[in-house]
Amino acid sequence: MRRAKLEMHVDILKVLARHGPLKLTHIMYKANLNGGFLKQYLDFLIQQNLVEEQILKKKRVVYAITERGRTVLKYFREVNSALQITEGAHKIPPLLY
Repeated sequence: MRRAKLEMHVDILKVLARHGPLKLTHIMYKANLNGGFLKQYLDFLIQQNLVEEQILKKKRVVYAITERGRTVLKYFREVNSALQITEGAHKIPPLLY
Protein backbone atom coordinates (compact mmCIF):
# COMPACT_ATOMS: atom_id res chain seq x y z
CA MET A 1 0.00 0.00 0.00
CA ARG A 2 1.36 3.43 -0.93
CA ARG A 3 2.04 6.05 1.69
CA ALA A 4 0.80 9.61 1.34
CA LYS A 5 3.32 12.44 1.14
CA LEU A 6 2.45 13.50 4.67
CA GLU A 7 3.23 10.02 5.97
CA MET A 8 6.59 10.05 4.21
CA HIS A 9 7.43 13.47 5.61
CA VAL A 10 6.53 12.29 9.10
CA ASP A 11 8.56 9.08 8.64
CA ILE A 12 11.63 11.16 7.77
CA LEU A 13 11.10 13.35 10.84
CA LYS A 14 10.69 10.26 13.04
CA VAL A 15 13.90 8.71 11.72
CA LEU A 16 15.89 11.89 12.32
CA ALA A 17 14.37 12.39 15.79
CA ARG A 18 15.16 8.80 16.75
CA HIS A 19 18.65 8.43 15.26
CA GLY A 20 20.05 11.96 15.16
CA PRO A 21 21.85 13.50 12.17
CA LEU A 22 22.15 10.99 9.30
CA LYS A 23 23.54 10.77 5.80
CA LEU A 24 21.12 10.60 2.90
CA THR A 25 21.55 6.85 2.37
CA HIS A 26 20.92 6.05 6.03
CA ILE A 27 17.69 8.05 6.00
CA MET A 28 16.70 6.30 2.77
CA TYR A 29 17.01 2.83 4.31
CA LYS A 30 15.55 3.65 7.71
CA ALA A 31 12.53 5.49 6.25
CA ASN A 32 12.15 2.95 3.41
CA LEU A 33 12.18 5.59 0.66
CA ASN A 34 13.51 5.85 -2.88
CA GLY A 35 16.59 8.10 -3.13
CA GLY A 36 15.07 10.44 -5.74
CA PHE A 37 11.90 10.99 -3.76
CA LEU A 38 13.82 11.32 -0.51
CA LYS A 39 15.80 14.29 -1.83
CA GLN A 40 12.56 16.02 -2.89
CA TYR A 41 10.99 15.43 0.52
CA LEU A 42 14.12 16.61 2.34
CA ASP A 43 14.21 19.78 0.21
CA PHE A 44 10.60 20.49 1.21
CA LEU A 45 11.34 19.82 4.90
CA ILE A 46 14.38 22.11 4.73
CA GLN A 47 12.29 24.89 3.15
CA GLN A 48 9.79 24.53 5.99
CA ASN A 49 12.63 24.72 8.55
CA LEU A 50 11.79 21.24 9.89
CA VAL A 51 15.12 19.70 8.84
CA GLU A 52 18.55 21.26 8.43
CA GLU A 53 21.52 20.26 6.34
CA GLN A 54 24.79 20.11 8.26
CA ILE A 55 28.28 19.83 6.82
CA LEU A 56 30.70 17.88 8.99
CA LYS A 57 34.42 17.32 8.72
CA LYS A 58 35.65 15.96 5.40
CA LYS A 59 32.72 17.80 3.74
CA ARG A 60 30.29 15.05 4.72
CA VAL A 61 26.64 16.17 4.54
CA VAL A 62 24.14 14.99 7.13
CA TYR A 63 20.53 15.96 7.84
CA ALA A 64 19.14 16.74 11.29
CA ILE A 65 15.71 17.55 12.63
CA THR A 66 15.27 21.11 13.91
CA GLU A 67 13.47 22.18 17.06
CA ARG A 68 10.54 23.25 14.89
CA GLY A 69 10.57 19.77 13.31
CA ARG A 70 10.39 18.17 16.77
CA THR A 71 7.43 20.40 17.64
CA VAL A 72 5.59 19.49 14.42
CA LEU A 73 6.27 15.79 15.05
CA LYS A 74 4.94 16.12 18.62
CA TYR A 75 1.73 17.77 17.37
CA PHE A 76 1.31 15.16 14.66
CA ARG A 77 1.59 12.37 17.25
CA GLU A 78 -1.00 14.08 19.45
CA VAL A 79 -3.47 14.48 16.58
CA ASN A 80 -2.88 10.91 15.41
CA SER A 81 -3.43 9.61 18.94
CA ALA A 82 -6.66 11.61 19.33
CA LEU A 83 -8.01 10.37 16.02
CA GLN A 84 -7.33 6.74 16.89
CA ILE A 85 -9.15 7.11 20.20
CA THR A 86 -12.12 8.76 18.46
CA GLU A 87 -12.34 6.02 15.83
CA GLY A 88 -12.44 3.28 18.46
CA ALA A 89 -14.95 5.04 20.70
CA HIS A 90 -17.59 5.61 18.02
CA LYS A 91 -17.75 2.41 16.05
CA ILE A 92 -20.82 2.12 13.95
CA PRO A 93 -22.48 -1.29 14.23
CA PRO A 94 -22.61 -3.30 11.00
CA LEU A 95 -25.82 -3.15 9.01
CA LEU A 96 -28.11 -6.13 9.20
CA TYR A 97 -29.18 -7.56 5.87
